[in-house]
Amino acid sequence: MGSVRTESHGPIVEITIDRPKANAIDSATSRELGAVFAGFRDDDAARVAVLTGAGDRFFSAGWDLKASVAGDTEDWGPSGFAGLTELFDLDKPVIAAVNGYAAGGGFELALACDLIVASTTATFFLPEVNLGLVPDAGGVLRLPKRLPRAIAMEMLLTGRRMGATEAARWGLVNTIVEPTDLMEVARGLAGDVAAAAPLAVRAVKAIVGATAEITEEEGYAALHGGRIPAYQRALASEDAQEGPRAFAEGRDPAWKGR
Repeated sequence: MGSVRTESHGPIVEITIDRPKANAIDSATSRELGAVFAGFRDDDAARVAVLTGAGDRFFSAGWDLKASVAGDTEDWGPSGFAGLTELFDLDKPVIAAVNGYAAGGGFELALACDLIVASTTATFFLPEVNLGLVPDAGGVLRLPKRLPRAIAMEMLLTGRRMGATEAARWGLVNTIVEPTDLMEVARGLAGDVAAAAPLAVRAVKAIVGATAEITEEEGYAALHGGRIPAYQRALASEDAQEGPRAFAEGRDPAWKGR
């Protein structure tokens, strides 16, 4: 029996890490998640994913240290730890619904998502330095880009914990909700994304990723120079004609994804 559950609701895919007691991730679970995310990437009918953890205490405790000590191979799979942290060709949005502790690799997994809906009980931290380790599944790379450098460095260098309220104050999460409302709100956000033109959504994510480390001038050059294929595909699509036409006719657009 696997440690990952998936459910499809039209264009929305829900992915649940279900590995008691803390949804910790060993190599087998990482590869299983990798297969799920690759399947989501390759399914044209799927537009957005919601990722959460089973239960109400842990989104994920990250790397399964007990499995590692017992001889786990730590072969995370081709898309990196938890199947998402290095899946750089995924151009569809993933929403993390964080229900409790997002620790170590669990926090790094949430950082690899595009949007975060957090329960009031959510707690984020990277304890690696206190274990003689380095948060190298994206923590040292992504966190300083998401928080002011001093705050990120404090978390990275001390392992200090950040609650949901503070995370919202720094813009690390999109919204905070009561635990009982977490999935409903995450599904609503996913529904909003799924209602938009799918090729335009994919183009936006591709553009943001491709231009994150360059100047605005270089970004425009990338757009106009045809170096972001998803952008060109969206511009040339039938949907790019359908949207303005539907607006002018006062009706909802009928997206075709082509």
